[in-house]
Amino acid sequence: MPEAKHITRPSQYATTTDFCRIFQEDMNDLFLLSFLLTADRAKAEQCFVSGLEDSVQGNHVFKEWARSWARRAIIQNAVRMINPRPTEGRGYSSSASVNGNETTVLAGQQMEIAAVVRFEPFERFVYVMTLLEHYSDQECSVLLGCARRDVLAARTRALQQLGSALEVQYQGAPNAGSEGPVTRDRYHSVLELPVAPRLATSA
Repeated sequence: MPEAKHITRPSQYATTTDFCRIFQEDMNDLFLLSFLLTADRAKAEQCFVSGLEDSVQGNHVFKEWARSWARRAIIQNAVRMINPRPTEGRGYSSSASVNGNETTVLAGQQMEIAAVVRFEPFERFVYVMTLLEHYSDQECSVLLGCARRDVLAARTRALQQLGSALEVQYQGAPNAGSEGPVTRDRYHSVLELPVAPRLATSA
């Protein structure tokens, strides 16, 4: 009787190598997510690295879910870092400003992104998570530790502020009105933030 052969199936779970490859291949995209949530380059770098560490050290994840898991790890780290809480404000932070490094990065790039990073932290997180990352209102409320009504109200404020900001910034610009608010495709492709070399070596 022929000796039975043991067939080795490839692992169905993402490995450390898989996550390192994802963070390397999607570096600009993942860093942009970190930056939009933290609105600060140094914090974005920290969030990126922590997201990688959590991904490779976390629970087993199916390979087909690895990219979504990597993005979720970044979001969770940003939530812990910033701790955004619901506000009754206008959606824009009265003290929010883009520092010199961010001004250099954003100059000549998408004014929509510059507007988003000026939101109050809670509005910014809700905007990114529900409209750009397509999290449900319920999932967003669970991750942010708030009520669904807070998510709904924050998104409304964010959209109103973004619309007002873009209307002002597009006034007098050539072909004004030919571009709309940030969409997911543009979010993934229009802005490639340069990432510090140490992030590349970490991944």
